[in-house]
Amino acid sequence: MNDHHTKKEIDQVSGVETTGHEWDGLKELNNPAPRWWLWVFYICCLWSFAYWVMYPAWPTLTGATKGTLGVNQHVELERAQAEISVRRAQWAEDFAKASFDDIKKDEKLFAVARAGGAAAFKDNCATCHGTGAAGGKGYPNLNDDDWLWGGTVEEIHQTLLYGIRSGHDEARTSQMPAFGRDGLLKPTEITDVAHYVVGLSDHTAKADMPGAAIYATNCASCHGDAGQGVRDFGGPRLNDAIWLYGGTVDDVVAQVTNPRHGVMPYWSGRLDPQTIRQLAVYVHSLGGGEEAKAPDVPVEQVPNAPAVSDTAPEDNQNGSSNAPAP
Repeated sequence: MNDHHTKKEIDQVSGVETTGHEWDGLKELNNPAPRWWLWVFYICCLWSFAYWVMYPAWPTLTGATKGTLGVNQHVELERAQAEISVRRAQWAEDFAKASFDDIKKDEKLFAVARAGGAAAFKDNCATCHGTGAAGGKGYPNLNDDDWLWGGTVEEIHQTLLYGIRSGHDEARTSQMPAFGRDGLLKPTEITDVAHYVVGLSDHTAKADMPGAAIYATNCASCHGDAGQGVRDFGGPRLNDAIWLYGGTVDDVVAQVTNPRHGVMPYWSGRLDPQTIRQLAVYVHSLGGGEEAKAPDVPVEQVPNAPAVSDTAPEDNQNGSSNAPAP
């Protein structure tokens, strides 16, 4: 045998035997693994053998080895689900019997309602209203205090049950006339009333604006004398900065000309009653919910705004009566 392969070579710097491997003048030292590392390795090997014996591990033709401990994940899952069902039943009966006021006063029931409502919201409502309920163009923001039909938890609950323009017999429904498409107003009149409506929003509206009289005749019956909204009709408030389809003059012109009508599905019969109640509590708690049934939003008077008669006015020059407005 060649002496080059049998003779041990000791590195002169470290005093450690080399392996005989060399790359570009660099020689590999034959350092042993640290003792602590070896002990960890041996222990892991022993643990792996013990694990194979105690737990299901080795695949067989009929499944897997059962293990000496008899651990079964399916059994553990069923046990955990049964425990959850028992815990849920403990508060479910109390929750079903409690009024919304009772739920709010009971810290545990309120926490359960918010948690359940948040989960149901993500599964059923976030697609339209967003995961944070901030909405978007055409989809209402549920975090503010601008409500078409009222923001008490009872009113939110009713909307959840039956929806809006959903086809349910109890659904809330409002219909805005197509003033442009159906020729109820001339294009110039629509532009004038749009400027006035935007003025209600930024508080620059004046009684002598060309659109003021048009608004009083065609829009005030549903939106209020000063744009404060009328909840009985689902008439949106126009004298704030919250808009569903945009608040520019062009946006308002488009809505007056050929209005869009959103649809919210009804959840009665689709979600169980207690889940719907949890959703109502959750939405009400987002920050915009009202504490009690409130009257219509107080009128913020526009200086010298034209008064609206209690009786229906005569048909205007376009042949339209005092119909619901933007």
